Amino acid sequence: MRELFEAADVEGFLHAREIDGEREVCHRADDPVVLASVFKIPIVLEYARQAAAGLISRTERLPLTMEHRDGGIGTSGCADEIELSLRDLAHFMMSMSDNAATDALLEKVGVERVNATLAELGLTRTHLIGDCRVLLGTVLTELGAGSWEEAEQVDPERLRALSVLDPARTSASTPRETTTMLARIWRDEAGPAEACAEVRQIMGRQIWPHRLSSGFGDDVRVSGKTGTIFGIRNEAGVVEYPDGRRYAVAVFLRPRSLGLRLPAADAVIGAAARRAVDELRG
Repeated sequence: MRELFEAADVEGFLHAREIDGEREVCHRADDPVVLASVFKIPIVLEYARQAAAGLISRTERLPLTMEHRDGGIGTSGCADEIELSLRDLAHFMMSMSDNAATDALLEKVGVERVNATLAELGLTRTHLIGDCRVLLGTVLTELGAGSWEEAEQVDPERLRALSVLDPARTSASTPRETTTMLARIWRDEAGPAEACAEVRQIMGRQIWPHRLSSGFGDDVRVSGKTGTIFGIRNEAGVVEYPDGRRYAVAVFLRPRSLGLRLPAADAVIGAAARRAVDELRG
């Protein structure tokens, strides 16, 4: 695994486990890692738990105002104000990593409730510091930049010192705790069975094929969540084979390059996940 990561010019952290067994594959599995948008998994879990408990309604509609927008993908880049149901916000948050949808949904369920659920599940090294506006706002504040275009021109060494790249100062976890969370969702142990089933369904709609999914053929179902920010490339998810065997995999990378497009880093997530799952399948 180390050779695989070195060939892609990245520092890698991996944990893979059987969902219905005890076997695991570890590579720096207990090191703290930056979640980036992988932090959206515990958010969608909290949404589904509250919906199953009747605390919120899936069909309640929320406006996405201009203060939610960051010019990114999905609703984040919409020119006009829109309104979506909570379940559609969850869909956009997970399928295309929509930041505006994430922030609106997290406002509704509460970051303190998300962290309380993580503690309840025994995930003591996993925590969220806030929504996307909090995470991305720290970047502009720390760099003294007025826009993302300006931030991207900053010296790489200043970028590497950002708090969003430090697990001690941002939303963070470990590879092992991330697969623990996924395994418990897939075994209906992370909340009511209704909630876990909804999370599985939503995570199965992700549109990005270039990381975790790239390691597996069309006969394997892949449900995942990517995470990307300066110097971070992640994906965590579950792969399910036609024979019924299921595996939770979390791969977190620190590429040595801060480039926007790092195809070798993206591809090694799928390659490392496939190698780990092949080992588990024996």
